[in-house]
Amino acid sequence: MAVDYSVYLVTDSTPAILGDKDLISVVEASLRGGVTVVQYRDKHSAREDVVAVAKKLHQLTKGYGVPLLINDRVDVAVEIGCEGVHIGQDDMGDKKDTKSIIGPSGVADILAALDAAGHSSTPAVCIGGVNASNASAVLAGSASPRKALDGIAVVSAIIAADDPAAASRDLLGKVITAKIPNVVAAVARKTPLSHNMTNLACPPTPSPLSKPRGRAETDLTNATPIMSNYAEEAADLAKLGGALVLNMGTVTPEGLKNYAQALEAYNEAGRPVVLDPVGNLAASNASHASSAGATSVRREAVKTLLASGTFAVIKGNQSEIQTVHGAGVTQRGVDSSSSLTVPQRAQLVRSLARRRRCVVLLTGPTDLISDGRRTLRVDNGHGYLGMITGTGCTLGTTVSAMAAAYEEDALVATVAGTVMFGVAAEMAAQREDVRGPGSFVPAFLDELFGIRKATMEGDSKWLALAKVAAVDVADDE
Repeated sequence: MAVDYSVYLVTDSTPAILGDKDLISVVEASLRGGVTVVQYRDKHSAREDVVAVAKKLHQLTKGYGVPLLINDRVDVAVEIGCEGVHIGQDDMGDKKDTKSIIGPSGVADILAALDAAGHSSTPAVCIGGVNASNASAVLAGSASPRKALDGIAVVSAIIAADDPAAASRDLLGKVITAKIPNVVAAVARKTPLSHNMTNLACPPTPSPLSKPRGRAETDLTNATPIMSNYAEEAADLAKLGGALVLNMGTVTPEGLKNYAQALEAYNEAGRPVVLDPVGNLAASNASHASSAGATSVRREAVKTLLASGTFAVIKGNQSEIQTVHGAGVTQRGVDSSSSLTVPQRAQLVRSLARRRRCVVLLTGPTDLISDGRRTLRVDNGHGYLGMITGTGCTLGTTVSAMAAAYEEDALVATVAGTVMFGVAAEMAAQREDVRGPGSFVPAFLDELFGIRKATMEGDSKWLALAKVAAVDVADDE
């Protein structure tokens, strides 16, 4: 099991922290909110009581795909068959030095030392007074140039909270937001290839964004784009450490064959593939059928690709995601419908992510992103983006570059690309030289470039504009 240390919960059953609440209920709520690791700590109860509670906790954590660690008690961990044990400072000989708290700068020194010693892949979390009010500052202030914390460990911030689920969601959103500069920097360092197989719904002429679709990503993320619809090249391109974007639209038998062949090549190489099913939608009526691409041919093409391989990310507007999911939709042109509420869209993306075992990005005024376990909303962006042909295609390429460079977590990579895109749009729209969609495009590209440049120089002030929050999704399956 690959462990996600983003929100590491350490339990506390003492009345001073837990109060009169039930520990099992609190942990269940925290898991629903997004806790990614649970450490059961009980230093005072009898062994049989610890075992009984540990068994109940393990049943819960297994259901969420979250590891359970037992504090100190190796025997208990072995008996219940959980994922691990925590050995703390009291369980081994060490130097007793508690004169001062090391603070974020001290954590940064430790992380830098880990990196210098060749242990940058060693996971690290911090603990001690971390809560919703200071988590962002702790995460930002403790990052070293090449290594940052993998998460935060908390006790009372969740256990003592009136609403443990909401507290967990809040912390998860802050941790994922703090990881965004790491993703942007990784793309700039690695300059991954972004192989685009293009479509006719996003043609190469209508706008400055869609014409150099790919060149824009070079400027903003330092990725290396290439557009090639010839699948015979895919096997060689897949070996270059990049990602593939299948940008569907008008589909021919030959084109579908090329898509499937390229998908197979990238799957064999273990590289991420982004599916952007542009226009593969159901029409609201016959008059829209031709503009929407609402044909059985396109829907069957989506089914063929889904059966031909695996995807790291599936991206689309509401109607496109509904089509991939298999639900009935109404659709107009290549615009998305607004028929579903945000909670319903969150439920949709989580359901599809679970079914396809990938990250799903549903774009709109509020973007929804899920990997089936964690579901987040991003509320960045500007209306000008919807007035320009090609912005959705460009976002897909950006996400592919992020996923290729930041292989640790496709969801974090997708959130990073989406936030960077949205924040740049907001910054561009506020400029005095922007008077409408036409002047917005060059300003948008400049802001994307500026964000990447500032991040590489260690300046992440732009991240203060990020609007990322975990979503409480109703059970649907």
